[in-house]
Amino acid sequence: MTSELENLITTLDLERLEVNLFRGLSPQVGWQRVFGGQVIGQALVAASRTVPEGWLAHSLHGYFMRPGDPAVPIIYEVARDRDGRSFVTRRVSAIQHGAPIFTMAASFHRRETGFEHQLPMPRVPDPEDLPGEKEMLARHAERMPANMRRYFSRERPIELRPTRPMHYLEPEAGLAPLQNVWIRATAPLPDDRALHQCVLAYASDMTILDTALVAHRRSFFDADLMLASLDHALWFHRDFRADEWLLYAQDSPSASGALGFTRGLIFTRDGRLVASVTQEGLIRLRRE
Repeated sequence: MTSELENLITTLDLERLEVNLFRGLSPQVGWQRVFGGQVIGQALVAASRTVPEGWLAHSLHGYFMRPGDPAVPIIYEVARDRDGRSFVTRRVSAIQHGAPIFTMAASFHRRETGFEHQLPMPRVPDPEDLPGEKEMLARHAERMPANMRRYFSRERPIELRPTRPMHYLEPEAGLAPLQNVWIRATAPLPDDRALHQCVLAYASDMTILDTALVAHRRSFFDADLMLASLDHALWFHRDFRADEWLLYAQDSPSASGALGFTRGLIFTRDGRLVASVTQEGLIRLRRE
């Protein structure tokens, strides 16, 4: 297992302070604010640890309220709203400096048989036919601005392979606001379905807001943009492994004012739809 993936597993392994109270730490890697996917993943861990064994999350809905401070712990307080025969509902507040930075509602369900259908997976190149981040850096480092070089050289727990790898260096005009990205954990994970859900929750905040910028020939590397996730929703449909390649097919139906709305469908390599995502985020030109 890579060191960064080990760090992610450690980051998701919250300390229990009381029956419904947990403490999480942030990696000390020089970030100015806590990565939103980390807070989503940790909040899901906190909720999952208060439900009966064998129940898995089927949906979560969260709001980002304040930037997270990576220098201090995050306290997760879980409210046990309902324990039903078919569904269990939890609310989680992530707290720092005496104020909530993120709130989330999550619903858990025991799998049962029923109706089945899904949308087909887009036809895209296989991940093996696409360059990895280190290969992109080796090929194009001289063309990359400093913040892009730092991004592509940094070790991360999640590997990303966009199907348009030159998007950031050569943004095209007239493109629809669509993006397809292969994602997976960088090494095998333990056989724990709840952990795979939490790792995917972490990864689901990666790249999706950038889809709202594709039609405008922009990206999150542009220094004159201010980007921030505002809310995030995630539905789990079928079992999966987060350490195997998953296609994150994204679109942005609307951007208006300073808000971009984005959606994502997550497929296994054999075309099973395993999760769906929606997010709205701030996309604002920085003020002088």
